[in-house]
Amino acid sequence: MSVSRFNQGLLDFLQASPTAFHAVASLRLMLDEAGFKQLEERDSWSLEDNGCYYVVRNDSAIIAFKTGRQALLDTGIRIAGAHTDSPCLKIKPNPEIRQQDYLQLGVEVYGGALFTPWFDRDLSIAGRINYQDRKGEIRSALLDVRDAIAVIPSLAIHLNRTVHENRTLNPQKELQPVVLQIGEKKRFDFDAYLLSMLRKQAAHRSAQKILAHELYLYDTQAPAMVGMEGQFIASARLDNLLSCYVACESLIKSKNNHASMLVCNDHEEVGSASTSGAQGPFLKSVLQRLVVGNKESSEVLHRISSRSTFLSIDNAHGVHPNYLEKHDDQHRPKLNGGPVIKINANQRYASNSESVALFKSICDKVEVPYQQFVMRNDMACGSTIGPITATETGINSVDVGVATFAMHSIRELAGSDDPAALAKVVTSYFNR
Repeated sequence: MSVSRFNQGLLDFLQASPTAFHAVASLRLMLDEAGFKQLEERDSWSLEDNGCYYVVRNDSAIIAFKTGRQALLDTGIRIAGAHTDSPCLKIKPNPEIRQQDYLQLGVEVYGGALFTPWFDRDLSIAGRINYQDRKGEIRSALLDVRDAIAVIPSLAIHLNRTVHENRTLNPQKELQPVVLQIGEKKRFDFDAYLLSMLRKQAAHRSAQKILAHELYLYDTQAPAMVGMEGQFIASARLDNLLSCYVACESLIKSKNNHASMLVCNDHEEVGSASTSGAQGPFLKSVLQRLVVGNKESSEVLHRISSRSTFLSIDNAHGVHPNYLEKHDDQHRPKLNGGPVIKINANQRYASNSESVALFKSICDKVEVPYQQFVMRNDMACGSTIGPITATETGINSVDVGVATFAMHSIRELAGSDDPAALAKVVTSYFNR
């Protein structure tokens, strides 16, 4: 597949995935089209050799795998993982705020979002709604309003002359979007609005009462190739939907000689401690059932794990030309410079010399250049699902990803050559 075709698929995926719920729906569509069969956690599994399967939890996390033709005890499992969530603004349960005839929505901050890029953007709403239908049954639906219905206006500089001097934002006061200009006597009920939107979907016309929702604001500006020569990809949620797409495409394209697996967890941006997060039991549960499904005793899971490997794929910090001092002098990854191997002495990344050597050898085999990143000693280091997964499973892991700018902004930037290059490496990893 050409780089331009790969990138177009990535852009389409990003556009269709404004939330973790929609990202999993998009991944399911990719897997369905590739012939993978869906499994339900509540059912008994009967797995076949050379089979392709996936299972979803909470609509926001997904694990897909190929069982392979060879015994698990001989080959172990090749696993690649990413996360489906991104920092954003989540709508509160009782969101209606009326001030000076303006209707605003109360929001809370999800994850470590950069606040200022959210101002003056054309925003929409998407997420999951749980409702009761006319028969009294509880059902769920995904919603994507798509239209730009909200904006967080900046305060004019004339009213804030010191805005460029050590600005501090109050997220409770300053991040509430404006959605409507409304008269004093006019009523507005957010749940009623959601019901009207749901009933426009044929599958949810029987919606009677909104019971709960997990809804988020997102930027309506479409992903795009940018730069004078189209060398960059600009989009929301590159961290970490880019990695989800790369890993899923790689699993689909890989051969089925031995067991291989894709893990896309939710809630990484808020600590991973949930049923669908990396610190939860989702992966361990699937691994145990895969072992049993291959007619092996669950007691050999530890032996299989010792032969397995895990690629934790999450974006890396590219060196910013305006802020060179923010990087260690010897570790300055560049956009379009190839996959970045992330290393930290305090195990904020799971990479060790063995797992790094393995990844480098695969890059060399497929002739893809690689880079290395280590955080400055005088700056705090972020983390990924890598250390958590390694801790929970005992599987040797390495943290890698593509270099990006503006991580955790409402619109991030990556190199246009890097996603396809990383996919080439991950596909070879699955085929190894």
